[in-house]
Amino acid sequence: MNKPEDGELQDSLIGKLRRLQKGNQALEGEIKELKQTSDSLQNDLEALHTQSCQLEKVYKEKEDMCMKIQFQCDKSEQDFERELKDHKMRKDLLEQYRCEIQEFKLKHRKLRMRFENQLQHLMEKHKKLHCVFAPERLPDELERAENKKTQLLSVEQLKLAQLMKLEEEIEAAKKKK
Repeated sequence: MNKPEDGELQDSLIGKLRRLQKGNQALEGEIKELKQTSDSLQNDLEALHTQSCQLEKVYKEKEDMCMKIQFQCDKSEQDFERELKDHKMRKDLLEQYRCEIQEFKLKHRKLRMRFENQLQHLMEKHKKLHCVFAPERLPDELERAENKKTQLLSVEQLKLAQLMKLEEEIEAAKKKK
């Protein structure tokens, strides 16, 4: 009776062995699947790591670019402020020049009006003088001037004669002393 039990035991062991082998095969299949999945995940991880490195590189480049742009923006703002200040200064200077030009124009206008008044006055004097010294009256004026000259010469000769007489009297008085 030992033998049939051994047969049953053997059958049972063989069944267990087959089940274990099937389980082992199933486990090996799962291990193979897990290995493939692990390899795939490892490849994905390496791809993600590569992509992460590339993204970090791009991020650093973008950050550098952003810093450069910020620097340029700051510089542009400074330039704009400087140009705005320069523009205001030039505008103020232009306004000052406009005021000076207006002052000059007013001064020039006053001078011109004074000159015009003087010219008008001179023209009126000229008209009056023209009436007095008209070419038609010139011969009469010349004759009067000649008469005046003759009278003045006569008076001068008379005065010279009186002066000589006085000098002679002075000389005579000196001699008497």
